[in-house]
Amino acid sequence: MAIKVGEKIPSVTLQHKTADGVQSVSTDDFFKGKKVVVFAVPGAFTPTCSAKHLPGFVKNADAIKGKGVNEIACVAVNDAFVMDAWGKDQKADGKVTMLADGSAKLAKALGLDLDLTERGLGVRSQRYAMVVDNGTVKLLNVEEAGAFDKSSAETILAAL
Repeated sequence: MAIKVGEKIPSVTLQHKTADGVQSVSTDDFFKGKKVVVFAVPGAFTPTCSAKHLPGFVKNADAIKGKGVNEIACVAVNDAFVMDAWGKDQKADGKVTMLADGSAKLAKALGLDLDLTERGLGVRSQRYAMVVDNGTVKLLNVEEAGAFDKSSAETILAAL
């Protein structure tokens, strides 16, 4: 069962790369007292994710934050080193926080995991975007398989 608007983000631990190494962060701490736009992609460095999804949020970061959003986060079922490299490649530093859900714990806890084992990709996350206010989901846009419109930066910006 997928998470619904009005529900709390489940408590799991994610990772992100900092100058001091890989740091763990609980979703409880990450979302506490903030309005966050979080979007998830099936994988770093993949075509739609690299050509459209992350670049849209990088490009629109100032406008999104201008609508009262404290932070924008990108989550993928990749490790913190891959997420850091992808963020650098996409010039996301200071605009989008790159969070690693390496074991798909968040994707599974949200009910938004995607089994791509037959395609050699293992368990990943569905493509989605959500607005989370102090840990509670206020907006959730989940894409249909192969689609990219509901979770774009432009769609989220228009909804804020």
